[in-house]
Amino acid sequence: MAKEEFPIPQLPIETVQKAEFQEPAEVLESPESPEDRVPQLMKPLPETKIELGRPEFHIDLRPKFVKLPELKDKTSIDVRYPLISPFAVAHIFWDKNNNELIYALEEPVLTKTETEVLKLIQIGLEEMINVSYIRAAKMNILLQYLEKNVQSIILEIGIKVSRETYQKIMYFIYRDAAGLNKIEPLMYDYYIEDIECNGVGFPIYIVHRKFENIKTNIQFDKSQELIDFVEKLAQKSGRYVSYAKPLLDGTLPDGSRVNATYTEDITTRGPTFTIRKFTKDPWTPIHLIDHGTAIPEVFAYLWIAVEYKFNVMVIGETAAGKTTFLNALLYFVPPEARVCSIEDTRELNLAHDNWLPAVTRSGFGIPNASGAQYGEITLFDLLKETFRQNPDYVVVGEIRGKEAYVLFQGMASGHPSFGTFHAASVESLVRRLQTPPISLPSSLVESLDIICVTTHIKDQNRSIRRLKRLNEIKSVSQELGKVDSNVLFEWNPVTDQVISKGNSVVLERISRITGQTVKELNEELARRTKLLTILHKRGIFNFKDVTTVISAYYKDKKHVLKEFGI
Repeated sequence: MAKEEFPIPQLPIETVQKAEFQEPAEVLESPESPEDRVPQLMKPLPETKIELGRPEFHIDLRPKFVKLPELKDKTSIDVRYPLISPFAVAHIFWDKNNNELIYALEEPVLTKTETEVLKLIQIGLEEMINVSYIRAAKMNILLQYLEKNVQSIILEIGIKVSRETYQKIMYFIYRDAAGLNKIEPLMYDYYIEDIECNGVGFPIYIVHRKFENIKTNIQFDKSQELIDFVEKLAQKSGRYVSYAKPLLDGTLPDGSRVNATYTEDITTRGPTFTIRKFTKDPWTPIHLIDHGTAIPEVFAYLWIAVEYKFNVMVIGETAAGKTTFLNALLYFVPPEARVCSIEDTRELNLAHDNWLPAVTRSGFGIPNASGAQYGEITLFDLLKETFRQNPDYVVVGEIRGKEAYVLFQGMASGHPSFGTFHAASVESLVRRLQTPPISLPSSLVESLDIICVTTHIKDQNRSIRRLKRLNEIKSVSQELGKVDSNVLFEWNPVTDQVISKGNSVVLERISRITGQTVKELNEELARRTKLLTILHKRGIFNFKDVTTVISAYYKDKKHVLKEFGI
């Protein structure tokens, strides 16, 4: 069948703007006695029969943002919102029997006959599938290819299906062939941060932005099914997993981070996986201001610090928002500056043209005497190469080991560097840098200028991420963990406000370097604070728009200030 017979209309990919919550129309059939409907589904009336030879299946994969209602009492929660229209819906409700919140994924219900037809088509697709299409960058091309083959199989086996049945079957074909099987709809839920599977026969849990940890109605009941799924995650992230190498760390095509185990030898409940989702468009400083993470004055100060090439570290505990905060910080890099970033798995997403992102690579074969594998590329290897690539700014996604020595050597030699580190306070950060396996001398630790401490507060009523404290480093003592720092900003948990604490040591250093007075620098700080405040009030959140304003400020400050009435 000629390819041109199956044109797929190009749907506009647009971000759905914030809208008040509305319960979507019911998209599911009643699951009760589906067999009663088999004659109607498999022997449709003429007007419901599909026309083979042209595209019949359309699916809405555009990102959606549905504003959920404010509900303080969890027991009263009962909301539905669309994930993949019109086939998949999220239903969050309070389960009175078990006294817990449930995230139920609602999808079309297949009759026994429809299930058999689906299995037949899936078997046929396994014989016909072309691997080159599986890696197609555009979903419409892949859907076109799948539908073309599905229609060929339906003609070959000579069955008649209604349009309703055909749509349902095509949805499951798309979900299992092009998507991530059972969890594919969850990948389209804006509110989901993490998807967690703890093994065979155990329900999948999610971390919801609004309702926290919730049990879902999804689980993998067979060990082989979960093994196959972990292999699929490895294939989609371009990594390798096996019984000899059962740990998987990678990045999915949409930018989500995946960690998985392959065998019961490692995790006794069977294979497991955790997917950390990231927003398609990177969060800007304006997003973080809107969410109360920090005040405009904090970002205006960091803007000046980045411009004058001071070294910044973002620290905090797991899921404290370190990478998101670091990514927002990098919006202030001058537009022409060269940025080189290195990571284990790709998480940073910079709206910057002159950016060279690099990621580590696992090796092959049996490790040698030093524990390294043939062809392995580590953070240490990448960082050494980075300093030979004439970077204006160096970014390390997460600092953990010996690469810290190279990074701090670069800081000391004048290469402005940024990174994240797992530590709860400035003192614990310095202590970990001074002790094995990193073992940095105090003179190198002093190269660090600014430390941003982030925190994640979770309780029954809220889940918030805040800049807990911003410290400027004055000196680091030889005594373990002893550091003299200036607390410039601090979060008050009682009022939930980030407040300024005093005069800046960094602005005084800039004054000595440039000849500008501290008064002039504070006036500049006030102008940038006002600009960021106006961007927030006008609702300018889009990463391209924010980048355009910041770039224009570097090129023609007077024009931008005039444009925004400052």
